[in-house]
Amino acid sequence: MENTKRKIIIVGGGITGLSAAFYTKKYFDERQIPIELTVIEKSPSFGGKIRTLLREDFIIERGPESFLARKMPIMTLVKELGLEDELTATNPQARTNYIVHKGKLHKMPPGLMLGIPTQLTPFMKTGLISPLGKIRAAMDLWLPKKKGMEDESLGHFIQRRLGKEVLDRITEPLLGGIYAGDTHSLSLQATFPHFSAMEKTHRSLIVGMLANKQKPAPSIAGLPEIAQKSMFLTFRNGMTTLVDRLLKELQTEHLITEQGVQTIVQEDGGYTVHLDNGQQIQADGLIMALPTQQTAKLLPNRSSIQWLERINYVSVANIALAFDEKEFTYPLDGSGFVIPRKEGRLLTACTWSSSKWLHTAPKGKVLLRCYVGRGGAEEWVQLSDEQLITAVLQELKEIMGIEAQPIFHEVTRLERSMPQYPVKHVEELRKVRADLAIHSPGVYLCGAGYEGVGIPDCIQQGKVAAEQLAAYLEL
Repeated sequence: MENTKRKIIIVGGGITGLSAAFYTKKYFDERQIPIELTVIEKSPSFGGKIRTLLREDFIIERGPESFLARKMPIMTLVKELGLEDELTATNPQARTNYIVHKGKLHKMPPGLMLGIPTQLTPFMKTGLISPLGKIRAAMDLWLPKKKGMEDESLGHFIQRRLGKEVLDRITEPLLGGIYAGDTHSLSLQATFPHFSAMEKTHRSLIVGMLANKQKPAPSIAGLPEIAQKSMFLTFRNGMTTLVDRLLKELQTEHLITEQGVQTIVQEDGGYTVHLDNGQQIQADGLIMALPTQQTAKLLPNRSSIQWLERINYVSVANIALAFDEKEFTYPLDGSGFVIPRKEGRLLTACTWSSSKWLHTAPKGKVLLRCYVGRGGAEEWVQLSDEQLITAVLQELKEIMGIEAQPIFHEVTRLERSMPQYPVKHVEELRKVRADLAIHSPGVYLCGAGYEGVGIPDCIQQGKVAAEQLAAYLEL
């Protein structure tokens, strides 16, 4: 294949697929190997869940609003794309976070790290946990570590170490909120494997967190100053900045929208991809950057592949609400609040966007972003937008005392968008990849349904898939 142009197809044009395309192009350009690169996206536009809306000088994120600043995959990509000057950080005056307990907002006690207490006095003073619950959490310091290496649910692990109250009132709304899931269904090894590692090394989860906290923060070479001062970052003109720049880098490639893939046929050492419009495209290698269930339908029907169909995706929605500051009496002295499942609310969280991100609203205005939907609580999908807004405003009134009516609202429904990694996810995914290596060589999987739902995780998966495909096609 030395002088033959490699034909590569990437199915899925979200952030994972675009990252895979960017790195595929980069790797082959560096080696001066000609390729024919095609990216296929079923929807009218690229970017997947990343969508920024500019309305009346508000910057509204309809999908992810930010990313973890110290995650190197995205910081490396930002640097490669020349976007460092576009970054902006959270408001340093809005570090306070709240949890709703019995209908009231409670400040999260200082020293919580991923929901795990690392400071005794603030934890003992908080009204979020009862005296018995605090005693139960402290038992983590003496409980033995788990025997064996088998996976367990995140909820089972936290309850086993810290008790049910800490799980229900603190950890579940914080950690479960990342995946919009039920912690008793989420795999520990696929979501927070370092918790398991801490137990194995330190026996106690609290001791392990304290040991990590006492280590000096590593100074990551090449990390811009802004990323060392803020836990989260975004782009001053919205997250679509990243998508737009990736598309600019890929403008010479074949970018197809509004066409889904009907079938993929393996033949003659390669693949033929059949599109909805009847077009057929040949490929020497494929990167599948789709939700797992869609990928499973396009791959050979083998038992390991069938497992991909069993990964559940939860539907969520976010509702942006814009207000006049003069009519909005509540003091936004933090970044927002989360709501435990036990509260029985429609809302799962609310970000005080104009307080957390100063660039998101014009002067004299307030922007909130409310979240709905989680595993086991998806009845809201039957509600109309008007019913959703009415219910959300009522709950904001009950929790924050807000009487003001919004200037405008924007409802974004993300149906079947949040993958739920089941127990043994890591083990089963390993089997899937091994199956593909033997029976479907040159096919690589990546995306939120596999190894992390965050934007940096998706970028890293796209990059790894590109590396693996490049290595395969250079053989």
